[in-house]
This record gives sequence, structure tokens and C-alpha cells, in this order.
Amino acid sequence: MTPSTTKVTELAELVAGGRVAVLSGAGLSTESGIPDYRGPTGRARRAEPMTYQRFVGSAEARQRYWARSHVGWRQIGAARPNAGHRAVAELERHGLLAGIVTQNVDGLHQAAGAQRVIELHGGLDRVVCLSCRERTPRAELERRLREANPSWEATSGQINPDGDAVLTDEQVSGFRVVGCAGCGGVLKPDVVFFGENVPRPRVDECFAVVGGARALLVLGSSLAIKSGLRFVTKAASLGLPIAIVNQGPTGGDADATLTLDAPLGPTLADLAAQFTTAC
Repeated sequence: MTPSTTKVTELAELVAGGRVAVLSGAGLSTESGIPDYRGPTGRARRAEPMTYQRFVGSAEARQRYWARSHVGWRQIGAARPNAGHRAVAELERHGLLAGIVTQNVDGLHQAAGAQRVIELHGGLDRVVCLSCRERTPRAELERRLREANPSWEATSGQINPDGDAVLTDEQVSGFRVVGCAGCGGVLKPDVVFFGENVPRPRVDECFAVVGGARALLVLGSSLAIKSGLRFVTKAASLGLPIAIVNQGPTGGDADATLTLDAPLGPTLADLAAQFTTAC
């Protein structure tokens, strides 16, 4: 047996006990064509994500964001679940998971069939009005943006994990932004921007999933920021076994019972297959 096979077997033994909380990050979606910020695909780019303060404080910043996001959504919206997402959904179907907390905003866990998913940072498939707080489907906004910009066309060779495409100032300058169809207010993607706080009830719900679990499984997260690392810290304080599958080191490795530096899709497919075969 190779060391990687041995570790997958160890991981299967940990998961077999059930009530496993999953914490997933951008590394789980890279095999679906969505880049990450800090993993192997992220290190090749210098991404500067939009902050909440810039977005709400500047019409120019909102024009830049929506022009770039309008282009980037073509890739994000077309992405499909990969073997890793499908494996997590399979583990859930076998009754082995306490819940799934994802830092991703791409909706691919749900597209793969997972049911108990908490989107820590929200979802790009929805938009919210900052005035009336109404939430509407992203598809409806995309239709309105196409109607408002019938002759505008732009392409980009670089898409960031939040669906933000890199465009020139000249490409952005002719883009027209639309407001809320109901009240005319400013529209924002229903995601937590950098500089914005995750709603406390959502954080509490995530802590409840970890607190009620027997073990924590981290998938594709570098755990470089507190947003995800706090759940590992919580699990460690409770004495829960912690397994981390990621490409590269993470901020939670010191607390981990088991670490696998390996591609997520093949590794999780191997893990899920052990339970499918057992059935």
C-alpha cells in the first residue's frame, strides 16, 4: 500500500463513525474550473477582491464590479460539480455527515445533490437590494444587464474565485449598471465581501454543526483567514479528531489528526467508493 492509500484508509476509518462536519473551501472547486486565491491556481495570480467599503461607497467601483462580474458569471454559472462535490454528496447520502459548511459561493455542493449545506459566505446565484433587502435570482439580473448593455461585449483571460473577471478600464467604462427592479436601490451579490461581517446567526449555525459533530473534515481550504480557521479551533477545543485534505499546507495543520496533501477529486472519490463498495 502506498502512503496515500494508507491515509485514505485512515480517513475512511475516521468518517465511518459518522456525524462528520465538513468544512469546504475554494480548493474543492478548482477541478470544476473555478480558481482559488491561495492554492496552486491562486499562486499564479494577484487577485484583489472587491471590498464592501469600496462597493457601497463608490458608483464607479460598483460599475467596475458588475461589468467584471457580468463577464465572470459566464464561467461560474456554467461550472459543474466535480468528483469531490459528488463524493461529499455521496457521504451525506450514506448518513455519515453532520452537515456541510462551505466557504464557497458557487453552489456546487447543492448542484451535486448535497442537502444540508450552509453557505458561510453566501451564494453568487442570488442578488440582494441594499435598500429593500429583496433577494432575486442572479439569472434575472443577468437578463436585465444584457438588455441594458445590448452592444457591450468583453472577454477576459482571467477569472477570480468570486466570479470577478479582469477587464481594462476602457472595457468597463461603457458598462451600464441597473438598480433594484422593485425600489431602484443598489444591488449587491448575496455574498459576504472582504471587509463585511458574516451574519451572526449564520456563524452560530455553523458552530452548532461543528459542536454537534464527532469529527471535522476540512476539504480544500488553506485556513489562512479566521472565517474558516475558527471552526477548526472550535473542533480542537472540543477534542474532536480533525482531518484535512488540501493541496499545500494549511493554517490548521497543527491541530489536525490526519492531513492529506492531495488532489481533492480523486482522493474523495476513493474515500466515497469505500462506503459504496461496503454497501
